[in-house]
Amino acid sequence: MAKVNTIRLMAEKKDELLQQWIELHLASLSLRKDIIGNENLYRQSRDFIDAFVQAAEGADFEDINRVEWTTVRKILAEISTNRSRQGYSPSETASYVFTLKEAIIRLLQKEYGVQPDVLIQETLTISKILDKLGLLTFETYSKAREEVIYRQQQEMLELSTPVIQLWDGILALPLIGTLDSGRTQVVMENLLRGILSTNSDVAILDISGVPTVDTLVAQHIIKTVSAARLMGAECIISGIRPEIAQTIVQLGVDLSMVKTRATLAGALKLALDMRKLTIVQIGKA
Repeated sequence: MAKVNTIRLMAEKKDELLQQWIELHLASLSLRKDIIGNENLYRQSRDFIDAFVQAAEGADFEDINRVEWTTVRKILAEISTNRSRQGYSPSETASYVFTLKEAIIRLLQKEYGVQPDVLIQETLTISKILDKLGLLTFETYSKAREEVIYRQQQEMLELSTPVIQLWDGILALPLIGTLDSGRTQVVMENLLRGILSTNSDVAILDISGVPTVDTLVAQHIIKTVSAARLMGAECIISGIRPEIAQTIVQLGVDLSMVKTRATLAGALKLALDMRKLTIVQIGKA
């Protein structure tokens, strides 16, 4: 019975409820007036109330995953996703539902203020479903935010592993920061794409900016060198500082099959010599 009374009241007093809800939004510190306009807020709120009333008329309040609540979930998902991308906080996003809850409770108090038993029952009923929708909003926001962060991390990885063409047939890939499995995969992909697009046969991996080299980092470098060789390019590792050289020796990592130089300048000189030798050999053939 409480469900019927509440939904009937929301339908009959929709304009009053909508106005009250928007006023709460405008008065709330959580509303980012610089991002969302009043017209857009009004449209979102009106559509949500219509969808909520329609869903509640055909389903109970126990399970918001039922098909009747599909439109409501879709609207909340769109709002949560957009606000996560616009820089809203989780509490700012969830307040969209909770200010509606406050507006409905005010409407119930006005309607059933002289009937405390009815008011309590109505309030408990509507609070139950809106709390569930508030949690759904938070979960959707968190998922969307994780996707944004992951995309930003991928973009940062791309920016932190530039492939530079130093000379005809010679590429350089300066590495800065810690190397892990995810970043090594990006390094390898960028290098192989660069070799293919420039038809280069010499690639320089400069590790001057890599703070430490352990067994895992060394393995990642060897895998990258091996992948480049499969593409027909030889790799030169430059930027090996004395402490890194000592660490590699202590770890027992075998880099004997890889050409190395202490500086990028030394690696470039070796690369040019390798290119000259290749050109001479091609001319003799």
